[in-house]
Amino acid sequence: MGVPPKAEPAAGTPEERARVLVVDDEKFIRDILADFLGMEGYSVRTAEDGVSALREISRAHYDLVISDMKMPNMGGLELLREVARSSPDTLTVIMTGFGTVETAIDAMKRGAYDYILKPFKVEEIIHIVQRGLEKQRLAAENLRLREALSLYQVSEAIAASLSLQDVVATMEASALADVHADVVFTWLEDGLGSYCERSQTRSEQLPPDAASGAMSADAIVPRLATGAPLVVHGPHAAGLFAVLPGRSVSSVAVVPLRVRERLLGWLAVVSLAAPRRFDEGQRKLLSIVASRAAAAIENARLYANLQETFQQTIQGLATTIDKMDRYTAGHSERVARYAVALGRWLGLNESAVEVVRNAALMHDIGKIGCVMNLNKPGRLTQQEYETFKKHPVYGREILDPIRFLEPVLPGVYLHHERWDGRGYPLGIAGEEIPMLARIIAVADTYDAMTSDRAYRRALPHEVTVGEIVRCSGSQFDPAVSTTFTDRVDDLRDELRETGVEVPE
Repeated sequence: MGVPPKAEPAAGTPEERARVLVVDDEKFIRDILADFLGMEGYSVRTAEDGVSALREISRAHYDLVISDMKMPNMGGLELLREVARSSPDTLTVIMTGFGTVETAIDAMKRGAYDYILKPFKVEEIIHIVQRGLEKQRLAAENLRLREALSLYQVSEAIAASLSLQDVVATMEASALADVHADVVFTWLEDGLGSYCERSQTRSEQLPPDAASGAMSADAIVPRLATGAPLVVHGPHAAGLFAVLPGRSVSSVAVVPLRVRERLLGWLAVVSLAAPRRFDEGQRKLLSIVASRAAAAIENARLYANLQETFQQTIQGLATTIDKMDRYTAGHSERVARYAVALGRWLGLNESAVEVVRNAALMHDIGKIGCVMNLNKPGRLTQQEYETFKKHPVYGREILDPIRFLEPVLPGVYLHHERWDGRGYPLGIAGEEIPMLARIIAVADTYDAMTSDRAYRRALPHEVTVGEIVRCSGSQFDPAVSTTFTDRVDDLRDELRETGVEVPE
């Protein structure tokens, strides 16, 4: 065996150095290779047979294994098979002093990176190790680039969402796939200064009945407060993540969800497989997603608060309308119920249906501006009727300064327009009338006719439906009114099942 020329060190710090495991039943061979590979800058351990090698691999990750072919207890080919199963990222080089080159080639067909024939020159082995580790480094770099692109695309999708549930689900799915975690956790601040688990996603490889364990917020929050990277392995990982007795944790990586120095929570990935440990590169990739997700989570919460305020405002306005007198109590809520069902029957998406709901709730807000008794016994005088006809205009004027209510304005302003052009306030006809207003017109008429008024009793359901059918094509859009009359009985059945009173 010759002495090779001195090569560049394999890496810098001990943690960064490539790890090599030499497996041979001859101590002399083990020591020679360990000495020379150590001089080249590699971190080297040795094992006397395949069984000992597997025990060593279960305790630590190795980048490359050099194994003799013939050994007691477990030979090189069996070890090769077990390494491929338990640590697929580890390269294996087979040494043999028996058989032929065909034997070594057979080992490569089974997954070995290369082979060495005994007797060998040390420089040949070092060259094979260098070449193999460089190939491994390039493959890892390509994988990282693909992961980075994937995570960037995911982060763009996260940033575009205003749904907290969607943001968290996208973030966890990405983490599960791109770092090959067994379990992914999202913890978020609860608004009261504490942190709790918001969501958990498990790998399909994890048995359905396997307990995934639990994170320890008390252990994680102080660590994240220091801003230090948090990637821990083995016993140290167990301090952050607890599993059932008999199970062990291989690795845990935690990245903070932070906005302007405020900790919203964290994203954590857990590996329960002994050979698979997260590295600093994977933590950085997760940090890319987490930084975008944190901003998206904050935006989603602000949007949810805005939506809640929006709904409270609309509900308050609707209640104001319905409290004007006992005859209109509940009218806005019922019109909204019918209009929402009709919008869905017509194929509107849920976003459009929500606009229908809110517009229906506020369609009569303009009545606040009508200084008159709209529910006196008997019919309105002509002057009173002209005043009443102004309520859509008043409704638009009341809501127009409130920018976030802009989508509901067509329904509030134009729900008294007619398909034949004889409605008010603009006298427009047909499809000039926004669909929103056409839907509310039918729902409003149905509830008005089936409800008691000061000047008449409620009309029966069948009579009301017949009247809407009669006015289809004149007062109402035929497609809208026909859809309503064809399916309103189904809605009535559904409402009865939930205990809601319906017109007789």
